[in-house]
Amino acid sequence: MVRGALSAVLVAAAFAGTAFAGAKCSTTQKCPEDTPCCSLYGDCGVGAFCLGGCNPLQSHKFESCVPNPVCKGGKYALDSLDDVKTIDKYLGDPSKTNWQSQGLPAIYTDPNGGQKSTLLTLSQGTSGTLLASTFYVWYGKICARLSTAQGKGVVTAFILMSDVKDEIDFEFIGASINQGLSNFYSQGVTVYTNGKNLTVDGPSTLEMHDYCVDWKQDDLTWYIDGKESRKLERKDTWNATSGRFDYPQTPSRVMLSLWPAGLPTNAKGTVDWAGGEIDWNSPYMQNGYYYARFQEVNVECYDHPKGIQTKGDKSYKYTDRAATNNTIAIANDLVVLGSLMGTGEKPGEAPKSGDSKPTGNVAMVPGGNPGGGNRAEQTSAGQTQPTDASSPNSPQSTNEVGGDSQTTFNQGGDKPAAAGAGSALEPGLGRISGSALAIVIAIMGLITL
Repeated sequence: MVRGALSAVLVAAAFAGTAFAGAKCSTTQKCPEDTPCCSLYGDCGVGAFCLGGCNPLQSHKFESCVPNPVCKGGKYALDSLDDVKTIDKYLGDPSKTNWQSQGLPAIYTDPNGGQKSTLLTLSQGTSGTLLASTFYVWYGKICARLSTAQGKGVVTAFILMSDVKDEIDFEFIGASINQGLSNFYSQGVTVYTNGKNLTVDGPSTLEMHDYCVDWKQDDLTWYIDGKESRKLERKDTWNATSGRFDYPQTPSRVMLSLWPAGLPTNAKGTVDWAGGEIDWNSPYMQNGYYYARFQEVNVECYDHPKGIQTKGDKSYKYTDRAATNNTIAIANDLVVLGSLMGTGEKPGEAPKSGDSKPTGNVAMVPGGNPGGGNRAEQTSAGQTQPTDASSPNSPQSTNEVGGDSQTTFNQGGDKPAAAGAGSALEPGLGRISGSALAIVIAIMGLITL
């Protein structure tokens, strides 16, 4: 595999502000106090930067990042967008929504039986679509029922990703419809021998399949349609140089995405890995875009490691820069931001009518180019998606649902049914002037993380 870790990116729609180059963060450089939160993509900001994906090791302080909401087991039917909020509207309260989106997911109704599911879409000039859970899983069994997008250069992803870039992947290259790629990362370090191809019985594009990750403290198992496809033992990941196990072991979000690995602007290795450059006139597109279909996600939460610091039951918190499973505490700290100008340390209050608007430029929505992992090669994000209903790439009808735009997908009967249900991951680019509180609605966008 040629990518780094975290594959998925979103494009931000046009917003009323100016993009600007903010502070960067890395293993050797923390974020400054005024933009204290480090995103998975190495940018510093406030607001959404401090929520899911905020890297505590590279932020100004551990407390700059909002604590991770604990695991919520259950069956999550993806038959409507009532339980989804766009990244610019989610402020950190997991009791109000279970999924955060970048791009514009669509609701699809199967003409044979009327069953509904969520489509993640990818059209030309965008970077795809991402859904990320607002809660974290710290060991558990996580399953997704989906069909993948077909076509060279497009990648569907179903992954688990922690804020320190531990990662567990299922990825599906659109040119290989009978295979899935399993992979894992520890703190964002790419090891090319970690990836293994798994066989899917029957096309992954035309049929729904069940993909599961059974993540335990001592072993990790990938399942396809109830059959064990791969098993990894923690004891086999010992790194004598670093003195730690290179094994995913920190609380992680569930991320579903569809992203364009085969862009000519991407690294050649990434394009080749994805089967070549994307064909934007492919017969596998419908209504002007590729799509992957997600029907449901099931989450079973396992017990926390024994002996950890426990002072509550609402959130996970990092207590040490080692970022291993014995340095995570469970607390009652649950921080909800007052606005997208808030941070973990200073969440603020919701703005009142008549309040003056912020005047300084500040990044409030993270962006980047990850996709099923913390990939080394990054691609450009932030392309604008037309929002005019008459656009050929626009879904055919929209309904307002809970303040967020819900799209209904219309397949059309005169084209081959290029079934595609895919997951990929990645937050979308969104840096805007601080004078605009209504930031970025990432439209039909997402790329590889």
